[in-house]
Amino acid sequence: VQLQASGGGLVQPGGSLRLSCSASGINFRLNTMAWHRQAPGKQRELVAEIASDFSTKYVDSVKDRFTISRDNVRRTVFLQMNSLKPEDTALYYCYTASRGSAFWGQGTQVTVSS
Repeated sequence: VQLQASGGGLVQPGGSLRLSCSASGINFRLNTMAWHRQAPGKQRELVAEIASDFSTKYVDSVKDRFTISRDNVRRTVFLQMNSLKPEDTALYYCYTASRGSAFWGQGTQVTVSS
């Protein structure tokens, strides 16, 4: 299983970024896909997840600002991040679980700063 994340960068407060994560080695359309993040000195937290039926969940701090979506043909999950805040600064990881094992992407850095 490989998860390849991209799309991070440096953005000013109030700006937007779109993260992408392409997956291989799993039956993508049947898997719940998720984005987690870890800020310096903090625990990793679940940001958003999207199930195989396209239902979604978000941590309260990103509701109405972030949108998770998936493209089963391209085997890719996206995280559209709008109205970014300095507290969104973190390393963002793509995540899925398959056959009882957890799989993480390599992480992509998001920095929100003026």
